[in-house]
Amino acid sequence: MITLKTKEDIVILREGGRRHAEILRQLVAMIKPGVHSGELETRARELIAEGGDKAAFLGYTPYGASRPYPAALCVSVNDEVVHGIPNETDKILKEGDIVTLDLGLVHKGLITDAAITVPVGKISPELEKLLEMTKKAMMAGIKAAKGGRKIGDIGNAIERVAAPFRYGVVEELAGHGVGYSVHEDPYVPNFGRAGHGEILKPGLVIAIEPMFNLGTKRVKLDSDGYTFRTADGKPSAHFEHTVVITKSGAEILTA
Repeated sequence: MITLKTKEDIVILREGGRRHAEILRQLVAMIKPGVHSGELETRARELIAEGGDKAAFLGYTPYGASRPYPAALCVSVNDEVVHGIPNETDKILKEGDIVTLDLGLVHKGLITDAAITVPVGKISPELEKLLEMTKKAMMAGIKAAKGGRKIGDIGNAIERVAAPFRYGVVEELAGHGVGYSVHEDPYVPNFGRAGHGEILKPGLVIAIEPMFNLGTKRVKLDSDGYTFRTADGKPSAHFEHTVVITKSGAEILTA
């Protein structure tokens, strides 16, 4: 069931979104060759606790999972598309890698969700372009998310950014409603037909999160039950903001 957030909810989500953005900013500042993913997890928990908030992902069991997620942060490197577990692997960042940090935050009982993919040191021009276009696609999706339009308008705007570069647009994973819980209706695919799908109503809070692969759009799930990788082993980028739909457009809550 799709829920619309109240004005009071949105005030809290704005506040949480600002905290969320600052935590990600501080984590991104740590990214360099030699950093262990576990260090990022430890710092994420510290920053969340300092603000008096909670980690939305820690202990959360999404539909179909066999166990709760064991970390506060998702750290996905190179061909890991999403949900890389930082504290169960010997994952050390290397020069030329790309790494996605994905965080869910609970502030005063309401949840925001955001992700960013960043370079580790100097990366190839091909990877620079992948990051640039995936971020551009997120912003295109946000621009398309206006009150009265449809869910399909978001996905259509996103996949049109990918098309000239023949990036694989991940179809098995998507954006979603958020706020009262980590995953809510509606499902927000990164592809679609303009003018189709649920109506975007003011007060709807959604996470818009394109995932572009350098190769195939297909993904596979690791034995850990959470980490999705590209099926061909090529790198993937992921950007995400939580937004609230208004009559005139979408307000980014996690900016």
